Amino acid sequence: MSAVPIAVDEPLAASPASPGIEAHGLRRAFGEVRAVDGISFTAPSGAVTALIGPNGSGKTTLLLILAGLLAPDQGEARVGGFDVVSESLAARSVVGWMPDAFGTWDALTCTEILSTFAHAYGISRATSPGRVADLLDQLHLAEFADRPARVLSRGQKQRLGLARALVHDPAVILLDEPASGLDPRSRIELRDLLRSLADAGKTVLVSSHVLSELEELYDHAVFLSRGRTVDAALTAQPAVASRGWRLEALDPSGLRAFLDGAGIPWTAGPGTAEVTISLADYASASQLIRAAVGAGVDLHTIAPISGRLEETYLALNEERT
Repeated sequence: MSAVPIAVDEPLAASPASPGIEAHGLRRAFGEVRAVDGISFTAPSGAVTALIGPNGSGKTTLLLILAGLLAPDQGEARVGGFDVVSESLAARSVVGWMPDAFGTWDALTCTEILSTFAHAYGISRATSPGRVADLLDQLHLAEFADRPARVLSRGQKQRLGLARALVHDPAVILLDEPASGLDPRSRIELRDLLRSLADAGKTVLVSSHVLSELEELYDHAVFLSRGRTVDAALTAQPAVASRGWRLEALDPSGLRAFLDGAGIPWTAGPGTAEVTISLADYASASQLIRAAVGAGVDLHTIAPISGRLEETYLALNEERT
C-alpha cells in the first residue's frame, strides 16, 4: 500500500527569544509545608507562558516570589534581567502583577486607584492621566472612571486589576487566574490583549485552570506538581494542530492495518475499537477520511480530542497518587 500524504503533527522548535523570567532551584516552605520545592524554568520574552498545575502545586507561591512579594528560602530568580532578591526594586519596577483577587480601596474611583499606582511607579503627573484614561478605555471601564470601586462587579474588578498591572508598561507580566469572574466576551478580549502584549515583546506568565482558553493563547507551558517543575518543555502548536484525533471503525484491525500501511503512527485508545493519532490540521483529517474510505475501511468516527495542555495535565497523575 502506498503511503498517504497526510501531514502529521510535529513539535515546533523552541523560540530563540531571550528569557524574560529565569528561575533556578527555587524553594519556599511554610513550616513543614514545602510550597515550592525546587522549581526551575525559563519564560521567554515575546511569548505567553502558561503556568499549569492543580491546587496546592505551588503556582501562587511561585508568582509571589517572581513578583518580589515573597523571598525564596533557596534558589535564584531573575525577571527582566534583575535578581528578585538582590535587585528587588529594579525587578519590581519591570513587573506587572495581577493577583487572583485584586483588593481595591472601595471609596476611591477607578481613576484615583490607577493614578495612585501610576505615581507609585514614578509616572509623572503630566503623563499619568492619559495613561490611566487609555487603560480604562482599553479594558472597557471608561464609564466607571469616576465611580467608586465598590460599585464594580467581580469581573469589572478583575479588569481593573489588570489595568493596575499594566499601568507602568511593564516588560514582565504575571497573572494569577486573570479570567476569574469574567464573562465570555471579556475572556475573549483578555485573550486577545495578552496575545497582543506578547507580540509586542512582553513576557507574559499566566496561571489559569481554564485550559481550553490557554490552549488558544500559549506559546510555552510549565507544569507544576507538589511544588516541583514536572514539564517545562511543552511548546504550542498552531491552533488545531495541537489536538490529537480519535478514530473508530467497524473493523478495528482493518483500521490499524490501514494506518500502519499509510505510515501514520497511532496509539490504542481507552476503547478496544479506538485509536488516537496526531494530525496537522482539519484538511489532513479530511484527506484521511477519503483515503480510509477508498481503502475499504469502515470508518465511523473521527473527532478531535482535548488539546495538548489538557492531555498533558491529565497524564500527570502525581497529585492523585
